[in-house]
Amino acid sequence: MERHYGWVIVAVGALMGCIGMGSMFSLAVFLDPIAAGTGWSHASISASMTIAFLAMGVGAFGWGWVSDRHGPRIVGIAGGLLLGTGLVLASRATSLLAFQLAYGLFIGTAVGAFFAPMMATASAWCDRNHALAVSLVSAGLGMAPVTVAPFAQWLLLSGYDWRTAQLVIGLLAWAILLPAALLLRRPPAMASAATAAAGPAGGGFTVRQALGSRQFVVLAATFFACCLAHSGPIFHVVSYAMVCGLSALAAVSVYSLQGLAGLGGRLLLGVLADRHGAKPVLIGGLLLQALAIGAFLPARNLGQFYAVAAVFGLAYGGVMPLYAVLVRDCFGTRIMGTVFGAATLASCVGMAAGPPVGGWIFDRFGDYAGMHLASLAVALGAVAIALTFSPVPRTGAERLEPA
Repeated sequence: MERHYGWVIVAVGALMGCIGMGSMFSLAVFLDPIAAGTGWSHASISASMTIAFLAMGVGAFGWGWVSDRHGPRIVGIAGGLLLGTGLVLASRATSLLAFQLAYGLFIGTAVGAFFAPMMATASAWCDRNHALAVSLVSAGLGMAPVTVAPFAQWLLLSGYDWRTAQLVIGLLAWAILLPAALLLRRPPAMASAATAAAGPAGGGFTVRQALGSRQFVVLAATFFACCLAHSGPIFHVVSYAMVCGLSALAAVSVYSLQGLAGLGGRLLLGVLADRHGAKPVLIGGLLLQALAIGAFLPARNLGQFYAVAAVFGLAYGGVMPLYAVLVRDCFGTRIMGTVFGAATLASCVGMAAGPPVGGWIFDRFGDYAGMHLASLAVALGAVAIALTFSPVPRTGAERLEPA
């Protein structure tokens, strides 16, 4: 019965990821209304996402360390408090800098608490089908564009301004996430190993050994390039679709379809990884992601956008949880929160670059062609890096290759 509680943890982690990531990415829906209402440029508003992703990466590393040592409940509570606070403060901001800091630092740090720590906790709870468990937690992130983003768009269409809409989302985040965080519990394996977290146990690795290994460096570099490639196309798809002539509601539906396809991709690739191994599935997903990014260039009508968004969402959504699976396979569950948090930090640096670069390209040239071409090149680079990854059995630190 104790082990079955792991699926409760999976559900809570998915819920937190959905609301956290959905709140952060709802800035894509608010981008044009904020620009119209304040006079701030697309690039400067998009810079809030840069700050948010950097804060998310640093937060994921720090929260992963806290979760490994003190359990996930305190991490979940802190994340819920920070998310609601960030949305409330951003909705009241009267200067660009205040908005960037409130949205970026608070929300980014909060989402860091819902990403790496929740995936690591779910993986430790579920010994069997751990790739599927991690994928289900990650599926919460995939639900974000089909829940929070449409809700934000509905608030705007109902006559609320962007400030009121963000305030409402912030209050709801408090109301939902804080009670949910109380359901989080330390998995039995983590509880027994908590006091040994600073050193090897049972033939495992120290954090220093893991982070200094070639396996980690290659994995983190792949994660970085993957996220650098897809962050711009994800964030700017609403604006890009509108530039191509789609209505605001249709453009948001494209964004939502990406998220829905990402949900399916997480489940599909998670099952495939349990059966065939995470590395080959990751490489296939990265290649599909690159092809989909290139396919955005000729897309012009709604049907074409739907087709490309479905493939793109399936690919980028499906590969995201596989990095956590590879971390577990290489380094085990005892230090997984810290190690995956460090890999997430690398990925968030990549995610941070895409939105402002895309915004700058649009402000400078009036279109997003350059962004998609650059993203395609980086996506193919991610495939090349992933091909060099050599996972090792978790049998001892001597099996790691130094970086």
